[in-house]
Amino acid sequence: MFRSGAESVERMSASHSGRVPEYVAIGHITIDRTPSGNMLGGSVLYAALTAARYGLRTAILTRANLGALDGPMREQLDAIAAEVEIVTQASGGITTFTNTDVAGRRSQTIHDWGGAIDLNGLPPLWRSAGAIHLAPVAQEIDPRQVNRLSTHLLGCTPQGWMRRWDEQRFGQVRPSPLRLPGDLVSRIDALVVSAEEYASARDVIVEIGQRGLSAVTRGVQGAALIDRGREVDVPAYRARVIDTVGAGDVFAAALFAARSVRESVTASARYASAAAALTVRGAGLAHVPTRDEVEATIERGNRRA
Repeated sequence: MFRSGAESVERMSASHSGRVPEYVAIGHITIDRTPSGNMLGGSVLYAALTAARYGLRTAILTRANLGALDGPMREQLDAIAAEVEIVTQASGGITTFTNTDVAGRRSQTIHDWGGAIDLNGLPPLWRSAGAIHLAPVAQEIDPRQVNRLSTHLLGCTPQGWMRRWDEQRFGQVRPSPLRLPGDLVSRIDALVVSAEEYASARDVIVEIGQRGLSAVTRGVQGAALIDRGREVDVPAYRARVIDTVGAGDVFAAALFAARSVRESVTASARYASAAAALTVRGAGLAHVPTRDEVEATIERGNRRA
């Protein structure tokens, strides 16, 4: 599934372009098909906006055919690029999903794939960013290339490594166990998965949690953390839930961002929980919260028991 080499790149520059980013997210920008129309998606967009609004200089490395985006989605991406620098490797397609609920569980269909991201194409100075967030959604990052990164904090939301599909005809996405090379697992400092992914990633969660930080998000039940072998329960903040898409990515990026500037695990988890709660108040990227909104929520202290 992996191909090397990126023949050309498109660079969309934020106001801090030219300076070394403090937070780099790597993964596919996607199109998500919904009943109300196509929307921009992908863990990297939710994560990068969260980190940027936390206050970090933030950048994305992705691979996609951005020419496939229609007017409204392209306009939205241009607006995001005002906050986040985006480097896009050339591709013939853009990863496209349809997500539906079946008996309370998500069923996912993939229609197109943007291709493998070549980490050799990561700008050299980005490789030592304060935090690098591996955010695959569709097997687009080759784990064997990650050893070229030299970051202070290597964070990971591994959902894209737990998905399989027919590579010729696309179609239904099937879950699969998380299997990563031992040398990569030993380098990951912080890992976040959902409760639905827990059974498929249990061994990796425990291993990373014994020496670093692992988190399992549980929606309105908050999150369960393993912090260097110590189990920590993180209550959720009360929220009127409209759409949960992206909430886990926001939680992860908020956690990684705060930890990258050496906030305590307790403070980082509190910030992440509040940020995720604010995200579910509406659909799409427009509801990724600002730092002021998150801190106001924390100050009110409206947490579930």
